[in-house]
Amino acid sequence: MQLINVGFGNTVMAHRIIAVVNTGSSPSRKLKELAKGAERLVDVTEGRRTRSLLIMDSNHVVLSSIQPDTISQRLASLQVKPHVNAAVREDEGK
Repeated sequence: MQLINVGFGNTVMAHRIIAVVNTGSSPSRKLKELAKGAERLVDVTEGRRTRSLLIMDSNHVVLSSIQPDTISQRLASLQVKPHVNAAVREDEGK
């Protein structure tokens, strides 16, 4: 199990992250509001400005004050294996 720091000592399981999204667009704001309404929003910004949204495989959205590029670099340094079983994808192509 590999954990990634998403700010202020908070961590998430790296292999459960589907996407890291910038908060500047209208669709990302809509995604945040939908997650809040469904009680699937996790805010780890400690009152700071939200700079990235982490979309998890459990449909949770994690708000972080860390830049998306920084989180992407942290993920790349871990060399995370994909969560989805590669054998399932190979079968779909046949």
